Amino acid sequence: METCYKAAREVIALFEHVIAGDWDKVEISRETIVAYEQQADEFKKQIRGQMPKSLFMPVPREDLLNLLWAQDQIANTARDISGLVYGRKMKIPESIRDDFMSYVARNADAAKKARKSIRELDELYTTGFRGAEAVFVEALVEELDQIENDTDEMQAIVRAGLFAIEDELPPVHVIFLYRVIELIGQIGDMAERIGRRLELLLSH
Repeated sequence: METCYKAAREVIALFEHVIAGDWDKVEISRETIVAYEQQADEFKKQIRGQMPKSLFMPVPREDLLNLLWAQDQIANTARDISGLVYGRKMKIPESIRDDFMSYVARNADAAKKARKSIRELDELYTTGFRGAEAVFVEALVEELDQIENDTDEMQAIVRAGLFAIEDELPPVHVIFLYRVIELIGQIGDMAERIGRRLELLLSH
């Protein structure tokens, strides 16, 4: 999860470099994100290898694998965003830049909050998924829900801003901007899904 969060956080730097028009730094951010995504894949394989079906655990193996999948999707999505932006040398229209960057940052916040939740897993195991630790994690999950609501509202604002100027832009550029906006939102969606998976663990 730490590695997946770093990939999401680097998306902020990626777009800062895009806005500055520094494509050498955009390329470096892209390479950084790809490296994090590859590292996350390696961690995922290692963790899966350490969870054979015969292993006795206090929670269903499938729930932990689903939790792992949702984490991995954050890094995968960051990679997809960076590839699309760098490959097409995309530009962010000036009129939506402030809202756009706030939206990117809030989705990275969601990944950060998901990381904080995952960090509590060892304590949850120790307490048998009960007690004060479980209450603390439930509060984190509620915060994830609120951040996800924020990102949904911010996405609507960014999309509306783009809609207002789309006649001024090449149609293909508009299509890919909408796609990037959607992908950024998927980071928050996956972070919220991590919260849902943790709730499932707490319910057992």
